[in-house]
Amino acid sequence: MDKQSFRDPATIVCMSEEKSPLEVVNEFILKIEARDLDAALDHVTEDCYYDNVPIGHMTGKSDMLEFLSGLLKGEGPVEFEVVRQSSSGNIVMNERLDRFQTASGRKIELPVMGVFEVNGGLISFWRDYFDNGMFLQQLKGND
Repeated sequence: MDKQSFRDPATIVCMSEEKSPLEVVNEFILKIEARDLDAALDHVTEDCYYDNVPIGHMTGKSDMLEFLSGLLKGEGPVEFEVVRQSSSGNIVMNERLDRFQTASGRKIELPVMGVFEVNGGLISFWRDYFDNGMFLQQLKGND
């Protein structure tokens, strides 16, 4: 390859077809918001470790599918509003406001801190931190 073709933008695009960790996480979130869990889970490894602090952790797509399906039982939209986001290497961290409606109609809005690790273009680790007391208060309907 000569110097000219090395600098050719078309060549550079072909060299970097793999999505950045930030793009992978953003697409994952968009698929959850679209209520398309199968497509969302296409962005995670088969043995992805998901820790939903303080509720508990799980490993693997099937357990994640079962857990995340609970977000979709309500009628309203599911929103993961990213307030701030940063990435370094294969780690993505975001501050979010997660909004969803329970099957009983309760509207939930939680500040969440998420940490993702992306390897080979797939999420292999996901941990969310949130205030369980705030969640339970909203779940019970105590304002």
